[in-house]
Amino acid sequence: MKTAELYMSLFEECRGEYEKAVRAGRRNEAHALALRCASILLNLAGKNPRMAELYMARAEEWERKAEELEKKPEVEKRETLPAGKGSTPTSTNPYLEYVEGLIARSTVTWKDIGGLEEVKKLIARNVALALAEKPAPIKPWKGILLFGPPGTGKTLLASAAAGSLNATFFSVKASDVLSKYYGESSKIVSALYALAREKAPSIVFIDEIDALTVKREGAHEATRRTLATLLSELDGFKGQGDVPVLTLASTNTPWDLDEAVLSRFPLRVYVPLPDKEATKEIIKTNTRGLDISRLDLDAIAEESVRRLYSGREIASLCNLAIHNMLDEMNPELSDLDAISKSERLKLKVRPLEMGDFEEAFKKIKSPLTRKDIERYEKWAEEFGA
Repeated sequence: MKTAELYMSLFEECRGEYEKAVRAGRRNEAHALALRCASILLNLAGKNPRMAELYMARAEEWERKAEELEKKPEVEKRETLPAGKGSTPTSTNPYLEYVEGLIARSTVTWKDIGGLEEVKKLIARNVALALAEKPAPIKPWKGILLFGPPGTGKTLLASAAAGSLNATFFSVKASDVLSKYYGESSKIVSALYALAREKAPSIVFIDEIDALTVKREGAHEATRRTLATLLSELDGFKGQGDVPVLTLASTNTPWDLDEAVLSRFPLRVYVPLPDKEATKEIIKTNTRGLDISRLDLDAIAEESVRRLYSGREIASLCNLAIHNMLDEMNPELSDLDAISKSERLKLKVRPLEMGDFEEAFKKIKSPLTRKDIERYEKWAEEFGA
């Protein structure tokens, strides 16, 4: 059976179950089934571009049916949340239970991040100010946007900010919010900030926020609704008082963000590729515990900068160089029989040498070009703050 036919079969089955639930007066079940029908139609739209508009219009019809059925304020147990996130499946509000699973404990410190000294100071100062007890006239930033090329340490910076303060840390990826069921994402966003206010002081870190906030003229209705909910949460609510909740967000494509989102992040911090000195610090961090006295760190750093390596590529470079050394010192690692017979290998090591890195350079490629970097720098000049 073709994929489209399979989805249509699933849709017809789901629609039949929906009609049964409606006739039996089981509104909560019918609501969940209507959302499932919408989700199936959206999948069909993605797999059949020629019929995409028709399927998306039908999906919106099913969303409206779900809204009409949603009469009760409480939310029943449903299959609308990813498995394993909720701690008690019988909770009266599974959305709150779900976002509680996004609370993370960070052990990262500022010392764990090589380079970026000015960026670290700027973020640390403003995060501390946002969560501090302060006189009413002092209004810290409520939103900080970290932008720059991929792999430059934006997520690590957010983790260090949380690890340095006694604050509740919500680590949120776009996939955590974008529910596969139609109409659920905005409820997850609302629950996220409700719990953040309850457990304040809190830091909400949204990784790859661009996945949630594409410019509205090109967004689908469900995406626009999620965006509207996020904007209202970033603004806060009257009567909440000065609840210390700070939103940190990261993006690799700041030019794709909706203008209204940018206005909620007045502090926009450019996280660039590491320079020579920062690269040397990253190499030291990733080779800690090994003898690097034979390395010419200046030469390695200069070549890394020339190749437009991010912190992620430099870490991979170091890891590959270490493996080159291990392969030379432990040839049995390539012998399947020797590995299977040995209960536990005791690895032999030697000081890292330039040859280890020369071989590693041949295999590590940066996805960036000079033109890409110029685009980031231009955006930072125009919109960074």
